[in-house]
Amino acid sequence: MRGSMFLAVQHEYCGPVDKSAGSGAKSEEKREKMKLTLLKDWKARLSYFLQNSSTPGKPKTSKKSKQQTFIKPSPEEAQLWSEAFDELLASKYGLAAFRAFLKSEFCEENIEFWLACEDFKKTKSPQKLSSKARKIYTDFIEKEAPKEINIDFQTKTLIAQNIQEATSGCFTTAQKRVYSLMENNAYPRFLESEFYQDLCKKPQITTVPHAT
Repeated sequence: MRGSMFLAVQHEYCGPVDKSAGSGAKSEEKREKMKLTLLKDWKARLSYFLQNSSTPGKPKTSKKSKQQTFIKPSPEEAQLWSEAFDELLASKYGLAAFRAFLKSEFCEENIEFWLACEDFKKTKSPQKLSSKARKIYTDFIEKEAPKEINIDFQTKTLIAQNIQEATSGCFTTAQKRVYSLMENNAYPRFLESEFYQDLCKKPQITTVPHAT
């Protein structure tokens, strides 16, 4: 798999910006070093991801490790991901690949928040609902949260009020906002990535001419 597996990192979409970088040759050199470091790290991460993915068919099992192994999709299955964002999220392999892609763009907090909300909505116990609501708020919503998502102040304020008496709909507005952000920005770039394009390629069948 070539080094340009995914598109170059695009900080302007959803990742943090290096504000400390000045102008001039030194700043350019610093940015180039950062890009090379990121590329090296990304190649290693993607290589590990692919090595732990089995080919279409029966999933691999390992008694020594409980780590989840993803089944690599067929080209036809991968092509379905381009029909709708929900198709991608419904695939375990597709979701894992999309998470890795977002991580390469420094905005994995979006999919992590969306997944946390999906889990939150399935929670039945009022006690667990309350504790999960507080954790989601401290992880993703409050100011300077470790995985702070990009939502407006009014939505943040509403969530802060809602979690006082948590219900399954506490984060509905924010989740829709993040879903839309991923669907309109990261999802199209993922579909254009070399990694995804390679998944969609059907293996070439070589024919051997018969001897006469």
